[in-house]
Amino acid sequence: MKLTTKKMIKGFTLVELLVVIAIIAALAAMATPVIMKQQKKAAATTAVSNAKQVFLLMVEFDQDFGAFPNEATAASDDDLTAYTGSNSNDFLGQFIAGGYTSSEEIFYAKAGSPTAGNPDNNVESQAETLKAGECGFAYVVNLSTSNNTGLPLLCAPMADETTFKPDPYDGKCVVLRIDGAVKQYRLKKTDATANVGGGKTLFDTDIWTNAQTVTGDAKAPTVVLPK
Repeated sequence: MKLTTKKMIKGFTLVELLVVIAIIAALAAMATPVIMKQQKKAAATTAVSNAKQVFLLMVEFDQDFGAFPNEATAASDDDLTAYTGSNSNDFLGQFIAGGYTSSEEIFYAKAGSPTAGNPDNNVESQAETLKAGECGFAYVVNLSTSNNTGLPLLCAPMADETTFKPDPYDGKCVVLRIDGAVKQYRLKKTDATANVGGGKTLFDTDIWTNAQTVTGDAKAPTVVLPK
């Protein structure tokens, strides 16, 4: 009778398994910052694209009303009456209420709103239009195409009326100007203000000194934040 021998299959030892796990963990740790950086760049790119689309609405709206959405434009049209307040959601909602767009998605900028949420494109009522979390841009009210073309119209992601959240867009912010340019300004590490060059920041007083007010309206430009 012929005897046969079975070949023993050697498995991982505990030490070898721990080494493999350590290598995987190290690779994951190295990859995470790169992935997060790319995610932040993607979020900024989306904000830039959306701001450009909103600008097209701004120009069309200005041609019809002589200004960008403000309290006066709301009062001049029955469809827009309810779309004023203390936040950018209400003012930018005039574009939807006026029939300029039915999309809420173009007003979204990641981390721009203090409220977590995503646009659902439900615009059946004023209460549903640009609800909290569906708009991420801060808006500068009381401007028109007759203003200094370098002034900002939309900004994201803002922390308050003059400073930005530095983390969401990897130390930068997204700003739509009256001339239609969308800039990504670097944020100062000391105070999270937007560095626009020449030793100035976006909301320095002298930048606004020459800002003309809307024709027939004495109100100065005002930054309103999203809700």
